[in-house]
Amino acid sequence: MAARTLAIGDIHGCDVALKTVLEKLSPDRDDTLVVLGDVVDRGPGSRQAVDQLLELGRHCQVILILGNHEEMMLNAVSGGEWTRGWLRYGGQATLDSYGGELANVPVEHWEFLKSGRDYWLTERNLFVHANLEPGVPLEKQVPDWLRWTHLTGIEAPLLPGRRIFCGHTPQTLGIPLVLPGWVCIDTFACGTGWLTGLDVETNEYVQAQQSGVHRTGLLSRE
Repeated sequence: MAARTLAIGDIHGCDVALKTVLEKLSPDRDDTLVVLGDVVDRGPGSRQAVDQLLELGRHCQVILILGNHEEMMLNAVSGGEWTRGWLRYGGQATLDSYGGELANVPVEHWEFLKSGRDYWLTERNLFVHANLEPGVPLEKQVPDWLRWTHLTGIEAPLLPGRRIFCGHTPQTLGIPLVLPGWVCIDTFACGTGWLTGLDVETNEYVQAQQSGVHRTGLLSRE
């Protein structure tokens, strides 16, 4: 089987949904899995979700894109401006998954979160968490746009023939959003939607809910 590039949308502590999606995608050692950020917060199993991704990273390439929730968590542990705010925006659920104490977070979990990238660029695709500031070169994009700015629906394509894959903007109906040059796969896993795992070449996707229910689909045409 040819190597695949797979992308997973915002997990938000939905560890059972993640386990189900990974089982259905069955990544192997030649595949690359791009996690589009927001692994943690809101759902019940942030610790378990990180454990799964660490284990998977021993068998294939796993690339983490830094989401705004990872940013808040890392900022909080360093005593930054999100020290209190993080708990209000889903961090309490993450803390609970670690037994209620940040001291219980394993070193390898911190290392994984700190390994998060602003973006990942390939020959044909760009992976970001949230959005891009129009007209600004990729290397000069700032966190407010990369991790915090929601899609408006009128974003311009990056380059002809290249797509941008993102999360962050929740698709509450559970269906990936496809725009010219853009695909958003935050399909509201921590709400009433689904967690999406996508093969970016075939456009086939697998979705699961925290209950373990799953389904498959194909991206709509742009």
